[in-house]
Amino acid sequence: LEMKHRMVTALLVALVQVSQSFPALYHRGWWRLLREADSCGKCDLALCSEPKDCPAGTVLDRCGCCPECGNVEGQICDLDQGNHFYGQCGDHLECRLDADEARFGEVPEPQCVCKSQDSICGPDGKTYENICQFNKAYAAKRNISMKHKGPCESAPVISMPPQDAQNYTGNDVIFGCEVSAYPMPQLEWKKKGNKMFLPGDDTHLSVQARGGPQKYGVTGWLQIQGLKKSDEGIYICHTKNKHGTTHASARLRVIDDPSPAFAFTAGSRSTSYSIEYKEYYDNSDEEDDEEYESGNY
Repeated sequence: LEMKHRMVTALLVALVQVSQSFPALYHRGWWRLLREADSCGKCDLALCSEPKDCPAGTVLDRCGCCPECGNVEGQICDLDQGNHFYGQCGDHLECRLDADEARFGEVPEPQCVCKSQDSICGPDGKTYENICQFNKAYAAKRNISMKHKGPCESAPVISMPPQDAQNYTGNDVIFGCEVSAYPMPQLEWKKKGNKMFLPGDDTHLSVQARGGPQKYGVTGWLQIQGLKKSDEGIYICHTKNKHGTTHASARLRVIDDPSPAFAFTAGSRSTSYSIEYKEYYDNSDEEDDEEYESGNY
């Protein structure tokens, strides 16, 4: 019996050593399970090893003695504080069941969720989704503090520009443009060669916008219904706030043919820059033409 116990212990140790050599496959729960065979005994901090690379800070082990890395945001955790298989959540995190999984008929798994979802402005001028993401990004750096609570103010950035398209006359085309900034940016559409912003009084053009999908973001669409040959050209998504302006453009080709419709996207053109805040309508259409034709986008 003693020989069998030694063989099982040796096998478990070997499996843990092998799993540790493959970080992507290694799960700390198995290491905890192996150690649970030992009683806690008296706490001696001198015998504790110092955990390294802990982006979510440290928590105490199952014996409440030695520090170990806390689980990060999105990692599976032990919902019951009495269990120590998956581990406890780190700083500013709590273990919760994912209600969305239960809603779709899946078995919900407890995951570490940040207690606060307020944005943080980092010292690098980057906005972090919450304090947990900020701590994770700066875990390896000491004496780093946030710039302030809330998002960093910045000029607009187009994360998804409109795409080049082609279609037959009589069909519809939709251009999309996704931008993020704080303060929230204004988004407008324009056609190259026309100084007026769309849709104007053209009944077969429509413009829509909504917030999202990301924080401090706006998504806009330009829809052209019943395409005409005269709709062919370059359409520009303009966006601005008090810190700057940016634009992205896409080309529409209209084929004068009654064949079944098809759509084709093949890239986009965009440009961005920071400016002193001034009246946006001062930008001339000739400047837009030069930027598009020169390839400075």
